[in-house]
Amino acid sequence: MAGETDDLPQPFDAKKLAPAKKRQRSTSPNNATGDSPRKQKRPGQRARITDAERERARQRALERERALQQEQQAVAPERQAINDVVRAHYNAVPERGRDWRKTDSRIKGLRSFNNWVKSCIIQKFSPAEDHTPGARERGERGAEDRLLVLDIGCGKGGDLGKWQQAPQPVDLYVGLDPAEVSIAQAMDRYKSMANRGGGGRGGRGGRGGFNRRPPRLFDARFHVKDCYGESIEDIDIIRQVGFTSNTIADTSRGFDVVSMMFCMHYAFETEQKARQMLKNVAGALKKGGRFIGCIPNSDVIGARVEEFNKKLEERKRKKAEEKEKAAAAAPAAADGQDQTDGTPTKPDNTAAAAPEKEDGEVQEDDGEADDETAQWGNDIYRVRFPGKTPEDGIFRPPFGWKYNFFLHEAVEEVPEYVVPWHAFRALAEDYNLELSYHKTFRDVWESEKDDRELGPLSERMGVRERGGGALLVSDEEMEAASFYVAFCFYRV
Repeated sequence: MAGETDDLPQPFDAKKLAPAKKRQRSTSPNNATGDSPRKQKRPGQRARITDAERERARQRALERERALQQEQQAVAPERQAINDVVRAHYNAVPERGRDWRKTDSRIKGLRSFNNWVKSCIIQKFSPAEDHTPGARERGERGAEDRLLVLDIGCGKGGDLGKWQQAPQPVDLYVGLDPAEVSIAQAMDRYKSMANRGGGGRGGRGGRGGFNRRPPRLFDARFHVKDCYGESIEDIDIIRQVGFTSNTIADTSRGFDVVSMMFCMHYAFETEQKARQMLKNVAGALKKGGRFIGCIPNSDVIGARVEEFNKKLEERKRKKAEEKEKAAAAAPAAADGQDQTDGTPTKPDNTAAAAPEKEDGEVQEDDGEADDETAQWGNDIYRVRFPGKTPEDGIFRPPFGWKYNFFLHEAVEEVPEYVVPWHAFRALAEDYNLELSYHKTFRDVWESEKDDRELGPLSERMGVRERGGGALLVSDEEMEAASFYVAFCFYRV
C-alpha cells in the first residue's frame, strides 16, 4: 500500500526546501551571439557611493516610477481593451486534442518542431549544474533533489508532459496565466496525467524510455494571474517557495526554473509591464536559478521591416516619376480627343494593370497590397503592423511596437509586441539576470539534431523521419518557426 501512495502526486512541503547550491561563474558564457561577457564590478566599489548619491539615485528611481504610472493611467482604457482581446482569444481557442494535432492539423510539422525546441530548452537548462543524470536510479547522494518550476503564461498546460520528462525530476510545478478557460483546461490536463499514473508517455522525453515505468507525477498548482501588470508575490504558494522584491538580495529560497514560452512579447507593450515581468521573474528565482523561454525574433522583424520600407520608398519614387511623365504629356492631348476625327480617344488600360505581389508580401482581400504598413507571411502565418514602422528596422524606444499576428488554426490576428533583443538583455541585467544562451529555432535544430538524446527525441516527436531521416517540416512551416528565438538567463 505504501508503494502505491508513493507513486501519486504528493503535497508540496515548503519546509523541505533545500538551500541553493553555489553556482560557479564561468569566465565566458555560452553566448551564440558572440557578445563579450558583462564586466564585473570591483569588490568594494559599492562602498565608495556616498549616502547622498544613493539617496539621489533612489529619488530618481521614484520619479521615474511615478512617471511610468502616470503614463500607464493615461492610456489604461486602450491597453485594457487590448488585454481583453488577447484574453478572450485564448479563452475561445478550442481544445481539439492531441490526436487531431498529430494527424489532421495543417501545421502539425510546425507544432511538432516548436514542441521539440521547447523540450530541448527544458532538457538542457532545467537541471541544476551539479545534477548527475541517472543518479536517482543508482541511489547516489543528492539524487532526491527535485526541481521547483514556475511556468508563467502556462496556457492550457501544453508543457506539463515536457516537465514530467525533465532530466531532473520536478517536485512542484506552478502554472500562471491570465486566461481563465486556459487555466481550467490546464487543470484538467494535469488530472488526466494523474489518472494515467504519471503522464503515460514515458518514451517521449529524456527519462524512462518506452518500457520503463513513468516517474511519480509532481505536485501542481494553477492560478489565474496577470504576471505583467501586477506582482505575483500575493500568491500563497509563491510566498511559501520564496519571493524577494530586492533584486540584490542573496537568497537561497525560490524556484529553480521560471519558464515563459511564447508569451513574453505581451510584456513589451510598455516599459512598466516589462519591468514588472522581470521583477516577478527575478523575485521568484533562487540564486543560480534559470529563466528560459521563447520569443519572437526581433532581428527577423527588423530586417523584414527595413526591407519593406525600402520597397515602399522605391514604389513611391516610381509613382512620382510616372506622375511627372503624365503631367508632361498632358499638353500634347489638351482635351483628350483624337486629333483626326474629334472622337474621344479610348484610354489604354494595359499600363494600369495591378502589379503582382512580391515574395512574402501579403495582399488584401481585394487583391491590392497595402503599401503603407509593413506586412509579410505565407499561407500559414502572417505579420501585419497597423501603423508606421522605423525605416532602418531598429525599434526606438523599445516598447509599444504593436503588430498583429496570425497563425493558421492557432492565432487569429492577435496584437503582439516587438521584443528588441538588445534592449531586453540590457533590461534583464538590471534584475541580475545574466545571459547564457540565445539561438534562433533554426540554429537550435542545426546544433541539437544529432545530439545523442535530443536527436532521437525529434524522431519520436514527429519532427523528422526515423533513423535520422528527412525533416517533416515544410518550407512554409520552417519560415514560421524561424520567427522565434530561444533563450536562457541565470539569476546571479
